[in-house]
Amino acid sequence: MSSNEGSQPATAPSRFAGTLLDVLDKVEYARIQPEDVTDPVYRLRYEAYRRENFLPYNSEEIYTDPLDLSPNAYTFGVFIDGRLMSSIRIHHITPDCRISPSLGVYEDVLGPMLDKGMSFTDPTRFTADHEASLAYPALPYLTLRLGLMASEHFGVDYCLQSVRPEHAAFYKRIFLSQPMGPQRTYGQLSFPIVLVGSHVPETLPRIVRRFPFFLSTREERDALFGGAGRVRFGQKVAATARLEQKLREEQALAAE
Repeated sequence: MSSNEGSQPATAPSRFAGTLLDVLDKVEYARIQPEDVTDPVYRLRYEAYRRENFLPYNSEEIYTDPLDLSPNAYTFGVFIDGRLMSSIRIHHITPDCRISPSLGVYEDVLGPMLDKGMSFTDPTRFTADHEASLAYPALPYLTLRLGLMASEHFGVDYCLQSVRPEHAAFYKRIFLSQPMGPQRTYGQLSFPIVLVGSHVPETLPRIVRRFPFFLSTREERDALFGGAGRVRFGQKVAATARLEQKLREEQALAAE
């Protein structure tokens, strides 16, 4: 993660962005079958949380929670050169399906917005392989890309982030997120969280202009977030940011 990214204009792609596009050429995503407790994603979660002393030891060496099985949950593994590197879970919150970790803590904030017809994505449970996080410092970007893809696919109003207070600045710098809810506690976590969010219709064009590795094709989004018959659980889907960038450049040239 480059420490000087925040000083760059939101419209200017950086050398950092180009480097991540190169890494992304080796990235694949796979949506997991949530009922399959043998999926390596659940073991990756367990190992990550054990390193941080968030969990006691259990003989199965996996970690799941009831929200994994909610009808609006999408859980993914992120692979580089075929190896599982990280994972994330995303809830799609609508007025008709009000289930997610952030909603459980900030119902007083988000409930009235849902009553007005708004919708959200809520990426949580980001975990990474320890060695992978050292080898690929940009792994959070490659993983959080799924949150932006989900936000575009579902056409939501906000992409939510319930994060440690000290991490809010990162989300403001990269995703142009703004404060939405005060500092609170969540479950058995030993640290507080705050709610921030990115207003997708306003920020997404600026984000992908500055960081083109967040781009994606409709085909990639459909393969990961589509309904019954479109998604094959466990099937790896190649990242398409470079392809989408090329398509947009060709369209811009044709329009001149």
